[in-house]
Amino acid sequence: MSAATRLHTAAPAHLPLIAVTTSEMRHNTLDLATDQADPPRQEMVLGMRYLEAVGRAGALAIVVPPMPGPAIPALLERVDGICLSGGPDVHPDAYGAAPHAELGPTEPRLDAFELALARAADERDMPILAICRGMQVLNVARGGTLHQHLPDVVGETVTHRQQGNPSRPTHGVSVADDSRLAGILGCTEAQVNSFHHQACAVVGERLTVTARAEDGTVEGFEAADRSFMVGVQWHAECLVDHDEQVALFSALVEACVERGLATAPTALAVAGSA
Repeated sequence: MSAATRLHTAAPAHLPLIAVTTSEMRHNTLDLATDQADPPRQEMVLGMRYLEAVGRAGALAIVVPPMPGPAIPALLERVDGICLSGGPDVHPDAYGAAPHAELGPTEPRLDAFELALARAADERDMPILAICRGMQVLNVARGGTLHQHLPDVVGETVTHRQQGNPSRPTHGVSVADDSRLAGILGCTEAQVNSFHHQACAVVGERLTVTARAEDGTVEGFEAADRSFMVGVQWHAECLVDHDEQVALFSALVEACVERGLATAPTALAVAGSA
């Protein structure tokens, strides 16, 4: 019996709650002040596919905007896992590098929040699935660095910023056969989509590269010293019609369930002694 099945048997009303970071903050160009409308304001933006993928895997998803550092522990007390989403470039200030001429739009406030969130969740050994920018943030959070403009490093034999349908895989990745990622995907060769021009350079502490593109680009990593910390460079949330991709979200949910079962006796003991 899987952990998810055990949880449903024991407490069918409970579903894991997963915090998904907002992709970016925007000012809507159509958001004009009128007598009938709210005043112009900054908005948080996240594609619905992240939430749909988490829901399809059997959990509840909440979107988390940038928030003050002191609020992060309170957030982590209330959620079971974290999904670090895709989004804009990470500013190189985060890892002590000078900006590249091809650096795209950045959001330092979002960088600061996600780095603090990733480190706090890491410290608590909370399940983390990091996607695209989220993988880059997690790498930096563990002391790694980024290639700011990938074509300068690997050339253009693989298209890392594809055009068109995001649900269409466009290049292959090779997955280490002894990795957790291979176990989740059920394969060592996968076809993925690609929407990035940055990627991991120096890999963060205690992170193991588990997948690469044909040009050597790091496409996946995991942490052996944590119960569930997996990063993928592709946008798995857009590929959940493929069994191996929805399995990433199912594995995150499973890890949240396992963590909940492991910590439940402690929580009950604390409640009973109150």
